[in-house]
Amino acid sequence: MTLPSLDSAHSLSAADVDAFRRCGHVRLRALASREEVLAYKPLIDAATDLFRHDKRPLGERETYGKAFQQATNLWRRDSRIEGFTLARRFARVAAKLLGARGVRLYHDQALYKEPGGGATPWHQDQTYWPLETTATITMWMPLVDVSWAMGPLRFVRGSHVVGDFGMPGIGDDSDAFFDARIRADGFAIDEVGPMTAGDASFHAGWTVHGAHPNSSGEMRAAMTIIYFADGARVAAPQPLQRGDLAAWLPGLAPGDVAATALNPLLYRRD
Repeated sequence: MTLPSLDSAHSLSAADVDAFRRCGHVRLRALASREEVLAYKPLIDAATDLFRHDKRPLGERETYGKAFQQATNLWRRDSRIEGFTLARRFARVAAKLLGARGVRLYHDQALYKEPGGGATPWHQDQTYWPLETTATITMWMPLVDVSWAMGPLRFVRGSHVVGDFGMPGIGDDSDAFFDARIRADGFAIDEVGPMTAGDASFHAGWTVHGAHPNSSGEMRAAMTIIYFADGARVAAPQPLQRGDLAAWLPGLAPGDVAATALNPLLYRRD
């Protein structure tokens, strides 16, 4: 089977870019077609099931484990998934939203919220990333149509402007911490709501976000890709970031340019 190329350009409006920079997130409709998603989904499904981090039954997991099945680096585990993870179309959008000349891959990550899966606690992605830049962005793309019951995303509007809130990790503690900050600081919560397979949500690395539980009987299958601006350097890792440094920036030290075989340049403006 020939997999579709995902390298063609996607029209991105000035309003989309403005929304991302003001709110810390933006939703784009039909970044990939349903046919394109359906071509890659069986490969991502199989790799996620085989390489998911926690294979315990749902009821035996803690809050974070109940939020989703998680599998990373799928493009290296099945070369056929490269066409999705390394897609120039997605990377070009990421670069334009960031205002970056080019972007590199940090890593991909499948996040499959099972039927009955719990809420994804409030958290900030960049807590885990030893990078000396705020020019980071995550694409979240559903591989199925996501209803309200399946656990859509939610974002704390403008929270990326604050930067690091100082709450490491993701779990019950982060959920309580950010709930309190949202109330105290008067932040607005943006509910993304239902999405169609191939739609995409992009959010900044410091944007506080989470997701509702999956009360449906269907798997909420989604694929994420994390990008950072080309030229970014490695930061001195905090304790929570040491694992990421070894896994996603292998062999690099603080001050080095963040570029390894795991971080290919996916788009650069000519």
